[in-house]
Amino acid sequence: MTEAIKRTDKPEKDEKSGPDDYGQLLDQYQFGSNEFAQGAVVKGRVIKITPTHVLVDIGMKSEGVIPIEEFTETAEPSKPKVGDEIEAVLERSDRKEGTFILSKKMADSIRALDHLEKAFAHHQYVTGRVTERTRNGFTVHVGIDAFMPESHADIRPVRDPDKLVGQTFKFKIIKFDRKTENAVVSRKLFLADEREKKRRKVFSQIQKGMTIKGLVRSLTTFGAFVDIGGVEGLLHITDLSWGKVGHPSEILKVGQEIEVVVLDFNEKDEKISLGYKQLTPDPWLNIAEKYHAGEKINGKVTSLTDFGAFVELEKGVEGLIHISDLTWSRKMIHPKKLLKIGDEVTVSILDVNPTSKRISLGLKQASPHPLEIFKQTYRVGARIKGRITSITDFGAFLEVEPGIEGLIHISDISWEKIKHPSAKLKVGDEAEAIILNIDVERQKVSLGIKQLEGDIWEEFFARQRTGDLVKTKIVRIADFGLFVEILPGIEGVVFLSELDEQKIDNPAEAFKVGEERVAKILKMNPRDKKISLSFRQAQADIQKQDYQRYVDSQDDRMTLGELMGDKLKFITAPKKAEAKPEEKLEEKPESPAEAKTEEQPKPEVPAEEKSEAITEAATEAAPEAPETPAEAPAEAPTEAPAKDTAEEPAETPTKEKTEE
Repeated sequence: MTEAIKRTDKPEKDEKSGPDDYGQLLDQYQFGSNEFAQGAVVKGRVIKITPTHVLVDIGMKSEGVIPIEEFTETAEPSKPKVGDEIEAVLERSDRKEGTFILSKKMADSIRALDHLEKAFAHHQYVTGRVTERTRNGFTVHVGIDAFMPESHADIRPVRDPDKLVGQTFKFKIIKFDRKTENAVVSRKLFLADEREKKRRKVFSQIQKGMTIKGLVRSLTTFGAFVDIGGVEGLLHITDLSWGKVGHPSEILKVGQEIEVVVLDFNEKDEKISLGYKQLTPDPWLNIAEKYHAGEKINGKVTSLTDFGAFVELEKGVEGLIHISDLTWSRKMIHPKKLLKIGDEVTVSILDVNPTSKRISLGLKQASPHPLEIFKQTYRVGARIKGRITSITDFGAFLEVEPGIEGLIHISDISWEKIKHPSAKLKVGDEAEAIILNIDVERQKVSLGIKQLEGDIWEEFFARQRTGDLVKTKIVRIADFGLFVEILPGIEGVVFLSELDEQKIDNPAEAFKVGEERVAKILKMNPRDKKISLSFRQAQADIQKQDYQRYVDSQDDRMTLGELMGDKLKFITAPKKAEAKPEEKLEEKPESPAEAKTEEQPKPEVPAEEKSEAITEAATEAAPEAPETPAEAPAEAPTEAPAKDTAEEPAETPTKEKTEE
């Protein structure tokens, strides 16, 4: 309390004094009588409270009066009680009422300025109340109205500044001027100092592995911040539970008091790592003893992702069902279409890895493979109907059972060559096929549509033989030859060497696609279904066949050789001179002309010449007696062509005899 200021100055006496001078003299007498001066701070006791004033006994002849507004209309309103001791400033006296006018507000201001000046000088803290929000800051009542910048309201940015209004905090004075009664305060500096004190205290006490109580301050997607004695540590989401946690809010709430384990800390970086799941034993320590591959177990679906579903086997132990192990269907179906969070499912354990803390589960493995049931129902070669579900470049898929699809390869759609399955099939079509193969391990079913008509290759190989001539159509041209179609669905190849008698290097220049040719079958491979053909040899065979057909059509006609032979039978040589020639004639049955006649087809004799030869032969054969050599030439002029032919053998013996 400031001591009363004594007034030592005495007013000078004026020769002339008025009524006002008398009042001043009275005040001077009254104030000076008890050693109180105007503006002094006095202490008193409340003796009476009226609706408008508070009467205070200040130890003088008259009571002091304080307006009631100075108690109610302040930053911290408080109504006094009778008997309370208060301090006030002696302002003046009220001569009419005979009282002293006091001011508690001025006394509080003087006291506040003294306190602020002392706190500013010694770096102490003051308590104040945020009364209102102003531009870029707040008004704080600390005995007087001080200013606090918004950046100094807290250590972290304040999300809702209006919530600070009306609250009482401690502040540090960063600027003070007593003359102007201005002060600037900071709550941020106070909190930083307090935090530093608590930080030192906490880091001096904590140890790794110790259990400590804390208060959850905030939750984030990656964890929770827990206050442990004024310092916040991070409780990461992976340390909340031994199982999978989607968000910390699934386990914790803001303001919740929990026990945590100190996992690690760094005083220099002011970081503390906390753990919550470490309060309970690790269920993965003996996981290999509890679960074995191949076993079936029940669990609850805890979360669904794009790549699978997580199933909780026990508290803190979860396994993953990969999307490929959800169903036996070859199509990838999203887990959300098959399962829901909270579903109870029976799964098969595929793999247990205690080191990486992973368990692979299978939902489809818990039930028999549909193909196994399908294989028991249907056999290879059986006919089956279904719907075309999809078409690709290499074939079409036919749904034969719910969840089971078979592949009809493009080569098994038709015996004819097709460029794309869409040429024969469409999605949604009902189709019938024959089961070609069922492979449970590879989860494949092979189907065929063309097999419904039978194997045309087997029929072809059974009907045709090597050397047969067949009609073909050129379908493709390659560098090494031509591909030809023998029948719809049956093709063969004609290599360059078998295209023509003349050498052909570029088949595209000599042949065109769609051109029809006759070819000869050279080789057949039923196992590989390959056929080798020849245009060149087919042409040669066609020529031979044409010639043979011509020869066969001439069986009822006599050739020139036959006419000559018949004619020579009736020619007789002289007894002596022609003996040797006859022997020579008998030794010459295979003359060069006759040998040539046997080796080569007989040439066709004109009908006119043949008629004349027959006439001549008939004429000569008419006489009963054998003709002499002299008679033969006599008849020769009758038939000129026959004469020339008959004279040549007749002259031969004579010539030979002359040479001898």
